[in-house]
Amino acid sequence: MKRTVTIFLLAAFALLLATAQNAQKFDPQRFEAELQQYITTEAGLTPQEAAKFFPIYREMRKKQRLQFMKMDQYRHVDYSNIELCEKAIEELDDIDIQLKKIQQQYHSKFLRVLPASKALKVIRAEERFHRRAFRKAAAGNHQQQQKPVKRQAPCHR
Repeated sequence: MKRTVTIFLLAAFALLLATAQNAQKFDPQRFEAELQQYITTEAGLTPQEAAKFFPIYREMRKKQRLQFMKMDQYRHVDYSNIELCEKAIEELDDIDIQLKKIQQQYHSKFLRVLPASKALKVIRAEERFHRRAFRKAAAGNHQQQQKPVKRQAPCHR
């Protein structure tokens, strides 16, 4: 009997733990919906403006995401290999330039469907939303990590 109760309690605890972890997972659809709502509200977009604007915006984000995925390839570089480090710097610089070109291209497209004042409000609203989301994620990670993290000095070779 005790064994059955113990197994039941362990299973209930595991289910509770799994549910809590799922609540913390990132939901990209929810994030995009919140972003779209925030931009619409902050920029004061009408339903007609939003209908014209967001397909262009999603297209831009898709192209930016591809560049961010390229950046990810250089997250872990062997710092002791000078040639790889130089290549990473050059590639990351090229990606930054590509990102800026994408922004410039799509900002021009924004101006074709929105007044300049609203296009600027959209750009600023997006920046604020991402800053706020980053702070919220950082605060959530901070609460999950109760133990202080020991930092190691960087290895210099």
